[in-house]
Amino acid sequence: MIRGIRPLLRGSTYTGALFAYCGALLSLPLLPFAMVPVLVWRSAPSAARAVLTLLVWAALVAVLGLARTTRRVLIACARRLLGVPLPDLAAGRQAARPTGAGPTPAVPARAVPSAADRWRTPLWLLLHVALGWTGGLASMVLLGLGVALPGGWTGNDAGLSLFNWSVRVTGVWSWVLALACLLLVPALCAVLTGALRWLAPRLLGPSSAERLALAAEREQQLAERNRLAHELHDSIGHTLTAATIQAAVAGEVLSVDPVAARAALRSIEESTRAALEDLDYVLGVLREEEAGTAPTRTLADLPELLERLRHAGAVVEPELSGQLDQVQGTLSRAAYRILQEGLTNALRHGAGGPIEVRVVAAPDGLELSVVNRTGASPGTGPGAFPTSGHGLPGLAERVRLLHGDLDAGPHGPQHWRLAVRLPIRLSA
Repeated sequence: MIRGIRPLLRGSTYTGALFAYCGALLSLPLLPFAMVPVLVWRSAPSAARAVLTLLVWAALVAVLGLARTTRRVLIACARRLLGVPLPDLAAGRQAARPTGAGPTPAVPARAVPSAADRWRTPLWLLLHVALGWTGGLASMVLLGLGVALPGGWTGNDAGLSLFNWSVRVTGVWSWVLALACLLLVPALCAVLTGALRWLAPRLLGPSSAERLALAAEREQQLAERNRLAHELHDSIGHTLTAATIQAAVAGEVLSVDPVAARAALRSIEESTRAALEDLDYVLGVLREEEAGTAPTRTLADLPELLERLRHAGAVVEPELSGQLDQVQGTLSRAAYRILQEGLTNALRHGAGGPIEVRVVAAPDGLELSVVNRTGASPGTGPGAFPTSGHGLPGLAERVRLLHGDLDAGPHGPQHWRLAVRLPIRLSA
């Protein structure tokens, strides 16, 4: 019982009814245009003229619903007055990829509405106007009865005549019937609001093609954010790891070897500056601001990366072969990030000793490997580096998107090996 009364006590019930009545009122300016054919066809019977007027009026309302602006306004009003969570398709397509964001991914094609989808908004308008007029006239009749019927209590008879059928109400029954009419008004508002809320997702909501387009756009956004997360993890994670080790080295040799200490501090400055560039770019993209050119790190920057590791006290043994300068840009950037992540893990979790870095650019593939010692390492003590657990899964996803193979695991009794093979095409 109480559950059935709750809708009558909510303000949203009456704002929804107001939405229905506004639809009826806004259709009134079209009525004079709908009467033009009737004014021309004066000899027609009254019933035919009335039907013709209604048909032309309905056609004008339907044509108004074909405009895209009308649909956007109706969606906004339904979201506001009915509380229906309708997605804003136009706003979803306004998110543009910032300038300089690297290779532009394929943008989902805009959904082409079918003939049935194009008529959903006109059908909504027709039903909206019909419900508004029906509910508005019924409410006026009920309110009029609620005011007029109690006149029988003063000794006068109250009656109702409809289609040659009449009924007389006298005495206390006039008050009972008047109260019932007044209570039916909020119930009618609840019915109108419920009907519009049921119709809105079906007629104003996205069609099947639009849902697919929204899903494709959402997938593209998630892929872009995932790519930025990988870039941020690789760049900032490596920089903080190397900077921490370099700062420790500088502190140890500051009094003994000031030149080495200054070199370590200079390396920290260079690596953190590069990381700040990456961070500024990623934050600009996430804020949907006009971002600058994306910082690019390729295999050409590998010697600089290895030099920073040496300043951190690591012993790096590189083996580079093949035409690395002819590796295509996207693949070269990915290879750099893979090696960067492998070297970061070697610094964090390795047990010292030389780090073997091997890069081979063959005609059919690009081979990358990082081998470091394992065992008791400083990374397991009180000053251990925290692990996020995103490194290897991120590498695996990056390699999978490039159609490559990844192998990470123990390599002998005291070594760990990260090996990646990527398909390659050398530029002419």
